[in-house]
Amino acid sequence: MQNKIDKGREIIAEKLNISKDIALDLPRISVIGQEEITIENHKGIVLFERNIIKVNTKLKPISIEGDNFEILYIGESTITISGKFNSISYEV
Repeated sequence: MQNKIDKGREIIAEKLNISKDIALDLPRISVIGQEEITIENHKGIVLFERNIIKVNTKLKPISIEGDNFEILYIGESTITISGKFNSISYEV
């Protein structure tokens, strides 16, 4: 049922030229160099350690690996993290 609703939202977003991340509550990941990441439309932090962070999203958790992580900003749907990033991936 949820797939039909999401498909309908996707069609409407395309017709109205609205960004899919807004219409479907999908994550938007912005990376600045190798030192700052902002994730919009997150659903909370699953794991936070010095060398790995897992952030929950509507799709799948996002795993960020690196070193010296620090949360610069966290809000209801946006999080900004600094550190030295080696990889960003969706968990399988």
